[in-house]
Amino acid sequence: MTSTFIHRPVLSIVISILITLLGAISLFQLPITQFPDIAPPEVNVTTRFTGANAETCVKAVATTLERAINGVPGMAYMSSVSSNDGTSVVQIIFKSGVNPDAAAVNVQNRVSTVIDELPQEVIKSGVQVEKVQNSMLMYINILSNDSLLDEKFLFNFTDINVLKELKRIDGVGFAEIVGSKDYAMRVWLKPDKMLMYNISANDVISALQKQNVEAAPGKIGESSGKAAQTLQYVLRYTGKFTTEEAYRKIVIRGSETGDILRLGDIADVDFDSQSYGVVSKENGKPSAAIMLKQRPGSNAKEVIGNLKAKMAELKSASFPPGMDYTVSYDVSAFLDASIYEVLKTLVEAFVLVALVVFIFLQDVRSTIIPIIAVPVSLVGTFFFMQLLGFSLNLITLFALVLAIGIVVDNAIVVIEAVHAKMEHSGMGARKATEHAMREITGAIIAITLVMAAVFIPVSFLDGPTGIFYRQFSLTMAVSIVLSGVTALTLTPALCALFLKNPHEVHKHLPGALPSRKERFFAGFNKWYTNLSDRYKRLLDLIANRRVVTFGILIAFTVGTGLLGNIVPSGFIPEEDQGAIYANITTPTGATLERTDKVVDEVQAIASELAAVNSVSSLSGYSLLSEGTGSIYGMNLISLKNWKERKESDKDLMKVLDEKTRHIKDATIEFFTPPPVPGYGNSSGFELRLLDKTGTGDLAKMQEVANAFVEELNKRPEISNAFTTFNASFPQLLLNLDGDKAAQKGVSAENAMSTLQTLIGSEYATNFIRFAQMYKVMVQALPEYRAEPEDILKLTVKNDNGELVPFSAFLQIEKVYGPEQITRYNMYTSAMVNGQPAKGYSSGQAIQAIKEVAASKLPRGFGYDWAGSSRDQAQSGNQALVIFAISLLFVYLLLSAQYESFLLPLPVILSLPTGIFGAFAFLYALRLENNIYAQIATIMLIGILGKNAILIIEFAALKHRQGKKPLQAAIEAATERLRPILMTSFAFIAGLIPLMIASGAGEIGNRTIGSAAAGGMVFGTVFGVIIVPGLYVVFAGIEERRNKVHRKEEPALTETL
Repeated sequence: MTSTFIHRPVLSIVISILITLLGAISLFQLPITQFPDIAPPEVNVTTRFTGANAETCVKAVATTLERAINGVPGMAYMSSVSSNDGTSVVQIIFKSGVNPDAAAVNVQNRVSTVIDELPQEVIKSGVQVEKVQNSMLMYINILSNDSLLDEKFLFNFTDINVLKELKRIDGVGFAEIVGSKDYAMRVWLKPDKMLMYNISANDVISALQKQNVEAAPGKIGESSGKAAQTLQYVLRYTGKFTTEEAYRKIVIRGSETGDILRLGDIADVDFDSQSYGVVSKENGKPSAAIMLKQRPGSNAKEVIGNLKAKMAELKSASFPPGMDYTVSYDVSAFLDASIYEVLKTLVEAFVLVALVVFIFLQDVRSTIIPIIAVPVSLVGTFFFMQLLGFSLNLITLFALVLAIGIVVDNAIVVIEAVHAKMEHSGMGARKATEHAMREITGAIIAITLVMAAVFIPVSFLDGPTGIFYRQFSLTMAVSIVLSGVTALTLTPALCALFLKNPHEVHKHLPGALPSRKERFFAGFNKWYTNLSDRYKRLLDLIANRRVVTFGILIAFTVGTGLLGNIVPSGFIPEEDQGAIYANITTPTGATLERTDKVVDEVQAIASELAAVNSVSSLSGYSLLSEGTGSIYGMNLISLKNWKERKESDKDLMKVLDEKTRHIKDATIEFFTPPPVPGYGNSSGFELRLLDKTGTGDLAKMQEVANAFVEELNKRPEISNAFTTFNASFPQLLLNLDGDKAAQKGVSAENAMSTLQTLIGSEYATNFIRFAQMYKVMVQALPEYRAEPEDILKLTVKNDNGELVPFSAFLQIEKVYGPEQITRYNMYTSAMVNGQPAKGYSSGQAIQAIKEVAASKLPRGFGYDWAGSSRDQAQSGNQALVIFAISLLFVYLLLSAQYESFLLPLPVILSLPTGIFGAFAFLYALRLENNIYAQIATIMLIGILGKNAILIIEFAALKHRQGKKPLQAAIEAATERLRPILMTSFAFIAGLIPLMIASGAGEIGNRTIGSAAAGGMVFGTVFGVIIVPGLYVVFAGIEERRNKVHRKEEPALTETL
């Protein structure tokens, strides 16, 4: 088969060019993302119940929606946040692989079945159902140098001119201005004037709704088939009012005597903000902050590029003088830096591999041939990546970096075999290539199939980790198969064309001094010859001694088990992403102004650090729970580029922690973004404490949550565990005396709706201005609702049309309650966050939490995981299962190849040496056994299996030629030592840039590089020692069985 390609080199070259061209075309069409799309789909249901507190939102809105949504197809878990500003957000997280569009439709259908059960105020405000990717894509601040342009103007300018443009960009799943500074017509009622004129809040609402209308009077003179008409006119009504003056003139009451009471007589009217709950700043200056999230399945890099282009276009076209924008957070900054580091590593690995090959082959022509195989295999892989729907991400790029050292293997095996034939038999290049290919074609096919077999079964795993493994393993498998195709087609053709007999090449004139290069190669060859001789003598001593062979094997197996338990486990490492979040919580009952003061102080401290680029701040907003409240605040601290600073994000977090310790008026936690976009809102672990007692006792929940967090912080594995749950906010409980209210002719519904209007504000009607819809909000002036006693001075109109003071039937009681209530799978929950302590992994922290929960949580309370912690906690021993599946596939494939269930065992049993090496390097370098390390160990099965196959294949060949198993094993191992060392050193050289990586993504680079290098060093050094001994054992057993049962049949190599 291979002789066809040797005699038809143009055919071989054309096949390789076509593979490369297809890959090159696909490369420019592949989407670029940070990770494969593993973040689970999420659908949010958002409602607004103006004036309601958190508990009312839970009872009237969240519970109703949760009951309907619970069990929607594909749901993993559901959580909700209800705040005292009347906002409720129900988040439904689906299992990986669920279609986000179908998920959103299913949730919408469930919500529509209970929409009529919700309060009218909620229905009027609208129930939003939208699919989102729960990860920030960008955070943009619009700000101005002009002090006259306040936050209100900036917000509405952004809302009118910027936001709608950004929402239309393909790939944007969520775009909102944080906070609610929308313009609104504010009707500020004066209760004392209303009492004077006997006007209630409901009278004002009714007048607004009746008089502020859009109308459709129709046409006059329109033909009706009765009588002929010559002209018709369209009737127009002036429509809804749009100015403060027009609203002031609205008639509340008129009389036959001509007296007119207008809205302006009992209220002030301003075109102002709809809400005053969130304050946004950039480096201390007022700003309008736009938070953007990505739509599932879109290309992050492309979306961000389009957003930046649109912002630049808007700035030049519509921004007034002095107005500008800044990008405070941009996920592509880390993505670009990480990909740049991996691409740099790719080039460095390519050069180092070429250098190792050159040192071993000592011939430029021989070096060029395997190096040509690298771009053919790697670039060709892009074509299959596109067919499989993969993206160009850190995982697939890691696969390509590691593949460099692997794809040259097959080509090296071919060239080394051709060299050996030319050197020992004096044949010409073409004849030597034909003879060599007859011997090694079987080995190349075996190597290729085994390497691919390692990776292919792994791709069938499900869940988020399954997606990681699938993209890595199939990328590797494709590049390996392509390298096998190249080794059987292009490489032999190039060998026949370009190689020259070494005896002719190295001749030089008598008396001429050898060059420096020749002296170096002579010294290297002398070193290798000595090494080979010593290796042969070692095998003569131990290859036939089973105790030594199995003793080494058992030692490594036990060592692997021990190290496997010592090396800390993890999921996805927390990289330096160039951003730090500060979550600020001021004391219970603190006002927004008080929180804003603390937020500003943290911003000022962070801005002084040389490594900080900018600081965006929000007062009244919690990033962790994505809820609002006056006691919450956050700072988004954007760091300078990795090359422009020496400190890591963890170093800066320590500095910030120390510099903010003097701030006593707030609790401040610093944390980094989640390691995988879309997995929660922060790094570290995330879990929910659940109250399953059914009592709804928030005070008990507070007590249990605080005690649980206190116990967690006692554990050495955990650092800075905290909970955002707080049920001790000062609140006023309104006790309505039903008897007295009935005597006064006042119903509870009438009394509470009046209070909602006067205290909480009510959305009465709306109007269109600046091509935007704005609300008309009715509320009492602040001075009439400043103190608790002011409530009793307010009045409500009874059934007889008389105004009755609330003091006549209402009592006020001081109580404590929550600022916001979080629920998880329909249970009241407390969110608990934290970080693994220094020197401990996320896996150890999760185990510690499980132990604390098992021993300390009282009866009726449970917990569940959220974010990436959920997948890590539930993954269990998945890595062991993957490892076992890969081993099984390799074993079965080799059994089929050798027609024996015994001969593959030396290959399988030699692998613990490599796994031990991987764990040893991880332990020595203080790295975690995370998903990158697990990927490396799976890969080691293939690479170390290949080394063993080279020895077993040639030993089996010599055994069939009549030699004893011991002699066959020693000769095969000695002959194959050079290609084994060459391919192994080439692979290790390709890993060196990963092991010493720095900057963006350095932890992932170092983990995968160190695990693979450690495995290769130990696996190669000790593998070549124990594989011959194992072959002797199992070939001897096979030989004895064959004598009894049947004559030995020819193996695959002889038939090709």
